[in-house]
Amino acid sequence: MSGIVVHLPQGSGGVDGEPGGEAVTLRLGPGEVARFGRGSSRSPVELRLADEAVSRLAGEIRVTDDHWQLTNHSTTQTYLVENPEGAGEYLRVSPRRAGAPIPFEFSRVVLPTRRGTTVSFQVFAPDHVYLDPPGAGGSWASRTVTAYSLDETATYFLVLVALCEPWLRDQSPVAVPTTPQVVERLRGHATGGRLTARAVSSHIDYLADEKLRIGVAAAAPETGAGGAPGTGDRRNGKRDAVVALALKFAVVREEHLALLPPRAEAGARGR
Repeated sequence: MSGIVVHLPQGSGGVDGEPGGEAVTLRLGPGEVARFGRGSSRSPVELRLADEAVSRLAGEIRVTDDHWQLTNHSTTQTYLVENPEGAGEYLRVSPRRAGAPIPFEFSRVVLPTRRGTTVSFQVFAPDHVYLDPPGAGGSWASRTVTAYSLDETATYFLVLVALCEPWLRDQSPVAVPTTPQVVERLRGHATGGRLTARAVSSHIDYLADEKLRIGVAAAAPETGAGGAPGTGDRRNGKRDAVVALALKFAVVREEHLALLPPRAEAGARGR
């Protein structure tokens, strides 16, 4: 595993008693650690969670060679690690549990608060390694791993199929679908139908930076609607690069179109 990406959404951090703060994204390699909690001068943290029910040093994330671990420093609170891509799977990390291994590729770490809500952050663990198909001989050292390790049941893959759909249907498109067009295309899907423009942009960033590893030149953030002025060309460049690579290496193929919801008839769209 090349490392993980940790994302704290905007509004989850800030100083004590004052919710707010900018979004935080951390990239951690094997052996690196990130601490989370309310933080203080005596207990500095990389991810600050603004809620009085969260300990100053609530826990830490540690990256190993092939997975990541969560340590719960609280003496009273249990944390949840949810799999947003699954069917409701989650893990409980009990108080003072050290180094709990997390198996999910995409996780949401959830901490309880006193406001009737929760605070959470997301962890992306790319580049899971898969063995050769059954029957492939040879030693472990001679085995081949997948160049682009994508989960076809994940939401990010659904977004990728929606981006590639015009080419796969041979519609001779003049441009890659925009983020709002992807949101509209996935409307009605059991899971993708709940996606917002910001969520789609995050999945495109994840595809470009971690799963398909496109070049640095096209790696500007895929900011959602309302992004900073002048970022449109960079956002288009990232989408273009993702689609070009996915089609060139047949990462997305015609049979994957079955993952998308049925298309509305032209007449219905006109009405």
